[in-house]
Amino acid sequence: MQQIDSTQVTDNFISLIGKEWMLITAGNLSSFNTMTASWGAVGYLWNRPVAFIFVRPERYTFEFIERNDRFTLSFLGDTHREAYKICGSRSGRNTNKIEEANLHPLATPSGLVTFEEARLTLDCQKIYATPIQKDSFIDPAIYKQCLRDFLQVGNFTFCHFQEV
Repeated sequence: MQQIDSTQVTDNFISLIGKEWMLITAGNLSSFNTMTASWGAVGYLWNRPVAFIFVRPERYTFEFIERNDRFTLSFLGDTHREAYKICGSRSGRNTNKIEEANLHPLATPSGLVTFEEARLTLDCQKIYATPIQKDSFIDPAIYKQCLRDFLQVGNFTFCHFQEV
């Protein structure tokens, strides 16, 4: 695992998140959960590199994100589409989806969890969290169209990037 500075990452995060997807993982090797996400962003805010994630409160991973100050975003590549599908459709409460997805957990230098299969992992520190409010939408059609998904915004996060 090679650590790199965030300014060295040249990937197109619009394609990575929207088309490839990512795994959001919180906890440590002894107790963690992961989920697939296709919503989010990476950019620059408050004079630092940030990632935005969105996690509904009923997701098991949400509990881990709430309990921990840090989490990872792992990008496996298109060849792991089935692992993404498993981690996005099964709950860690009811099944060992990591085993089902044939993923191999690996500790990051900071003690977080990524996977041997990840080609890129962002090590993130939470800096802001807030629920999404219906009344804050300028375009009500967006809220109406995606009502079930707009229950909770996860976190604005400060990220230290690592290439795996």
